[in-house]
Amino acid sequence: MYTLPAITKSQLTGLKARFVKHELVFKKPSGTSRGVLTTKPVWYIVIEDGNGTTGIGECSPIWGLSVEEPDTYEAKVKEVCEGISQYPFWLDSMLQHYPSIRFGLEMALLDLMNKGKRILYPTPFTEGADSILINGLIWMGQKEAMLTQIEDKLAQGFHCVKMKIGAIYFEAELSLLKAIRERFNAHEVELRVDANGAFSVADAPDKLAKLAQFDLHSIEQPIKAGQWDEMAKLCATTPLPIALDEELIGVDEAQQADLLDAIKPQYIILKPSLVGGFAASEAWIKLAAERKIAWWATSALESNIGLNAIAQWTYTLNNPMPQG
Repeated sequence: MYTLPAITKSQLTGLKARFVKHELVFKKPSGTSRGVLTTKPVWYIVIEDGNGTTGIGECSPIWGLSVEEPDTYEAKVKEVCEGISQYPFWLDSMLQHYPSIRFGLEMALLDLMNKGKRILYPTPFTEGADSILINGLIWMGQKEAMLTQIEDKLAQGFHCVKMKIGAIYFEAELSLLKAIRERFNAHEVELRVDANGAFSVADAPDKLAKLAQFDLHSIEQPIKAGQWDEMAKLCATTPLPIALDEELIGVDEAQQADLLDAIKPQYIILKPSLVGGFAASEAWIKLAAERKIAWWATSALESNIGLNAIAQWTYTLNNPMPQG
């Protein structure tokens, strides 16, 4: 049963809702193992109570990665807004196959309940008195461009760097990692890599062995999601820790424990927009903790509305690791 923390029905009466679609434009084309992104659509749910207070939530799918279908997406956002008084119904059961809409609705309700000031979780973090560690993200590209990004991140004070791999020749990526390690050891710079499922099952063991020589913190999703047996074998024999990312997307609640028990990963990564929001992410965290599986949270190309909410929520979880 889904519950929103600190929200009562008496506080959410006389609700109205609408949505606004917006196209995010990347300042620079952003390369991934699935291609290059130049734009990304988002839908903002705006909920207003009887006093005129508004809460805003971001619905931020990534086509080809999210489980939602583009053809039905906006119609579902509209349906949720038109039936906003039935928000418990939507959150509990009717949006399990629309995780980013569920997250947007949850975000808007939390914002509304905290007086519509975009402070969903009042803490020292939102007061500017504390912070959270994050990794610096290095986008895929040519070796020289990626090395320049890394140098910029280190100059900005990042001590944990995440590098996406799988878009250029693997030997070139190894050369880049070698160049980084020749300048900075593992105590100075924590290196994470994200393959986004780019390795084949046959090649993965050899590639993991080659990557392990560079004292990496972890590798995200070395092979494509949905291959539980193959991923379990990798996690059991890997020379460096494996973090599940895409593997968590679209997994029904009844199968989540089965997935963790079958694969036994070293880490899981929570993206609220892709797994169904904060409450859904916390359910994954609970299951992981019971199995001594570590985790961190990260964003998924949201705008500042979604980033703000994710950062506030993440702070409340007291995870000392660098977040995404």
